Amino acid sequence: MAQEVRGVVAPGRNEPVRVETIVVPDPGPGEAVVKVQACGVCHTDLHYKQGGIGDDYPFLLGHEAAGVVESVGEGVSEVAPGDFVVLNWRAVCGHCRACLRGRPWYCFDTHNARQRMTLADGRELSPALGIGAFAEKTLVAAGQCTKVDPAVSPAVAGLLGCGVMAGIGAAVNTGNVGRGDSVAVIGCGGVGDAAIVGANLAGAARIIAVDLDDRKLETARTMGATHTVNSKETDPVEAIRELTGGFGADVVIEAVGRPETYRQAFYARDLAGTVVLVGVPTPEMKLELPLLDVFGRGGSLKSSWYGDCLPSRDFPMLIDLHLQGRLPLEKFVTETIELTDVEAAFERMHHGDVLRSVVVLP
Repeated sequence: MAQEVRGVVAPGRNEPVRVETIVVPDPGPGEAVVKVQACGVCHTDLHYKQGGIGDDYPFLLGHEAAGVVESVGEGVSEVAPGDFVVLNWRAVCGHCRACLRGRPWYCFDTHNARQRMTLADGRELSPALGIGAFAEKTLVAAGQCTKVDPAVSPAVAGLLGCGVMAGIGAAVNTGNVGRGDSVAVIGCGGVGDAAIVGANLAGAARIIAVDLDDRKLETARTMGATHTVNSKETDPVEAIRELTGGFGADVVIEAVGRPETYRQAFYARDLAGTVVLVGVPTPEMKLELPLLDVFGRGGSLKSSWYGDCLPSRDFPMLIDLHLQGRLPLEKFVTETIELTDVEAAFERMHHGDVLRSVVVLP
């Protein structure tokens, strides 16, 4: 029987979000209903509200979440009722050319629940990134549920569902940061700080944090940055080169998603170094680089989508590292809030006052 729960809905472009009654259907084949325990307030949700991702309103926001599986549909074997899970927005198909080549993190046919949740009046909702977890319960594809150790705090575990995994994966999976490497991270929001944590975890010897905001740079130091550069006061390319013996960093991670910061990343890397773009650009942005420089400097120019992660492999491992005290995920949680506080949390995020606000549900 369908259930009525509370959820945070973006009714139209740039309109304030509001808590509405959401109708969650019973899970069909390959689907699961999850009782949400915590969900981070991510910048992507703000993009949905502002119309930066699409106009398929109303949106059911929230996607960076953890909770307990309540029920599953026919044919589901990967999770069962009672399992504690982190939700992910890339449920791999197992059948496309990337999956069949053993590269499921590049899956070309990821899937979501087939049924739609609705408002009480029957209007269909568009769940953010196929999840919609600013809600007491949500309907997802079972493959979007990754079982992890239930000893972890839900407020911490859910962060792996998006931003923290994107940053850690940009360093560890895409950038292949290794022991003794020098790493520069441009942009020290949640994703950039996660990249710093990932570089530290991988054994980087020197981690240079770059940002315009001294508050963010101070936070970056607590995450493992060995050096900081305020790019409002200092040329970041020259500063990174100076801090790496005049050569540039082995890996530069761009966590802003703008042409000017990408150019900085390109010229701040060592010869044969790697640039990783994990910041998300907007559709109208263009990049121009001298092709001779692209050729002459060698190395790799990569983009990192969701940290090139495979949730079934990466989420349990990272949760285990956290529980061992080796991965300080708790540092990303600035505050815990209720569903009714999401609109105010967007405002605090916009002004850079928080690293992560996390909605916690009873």
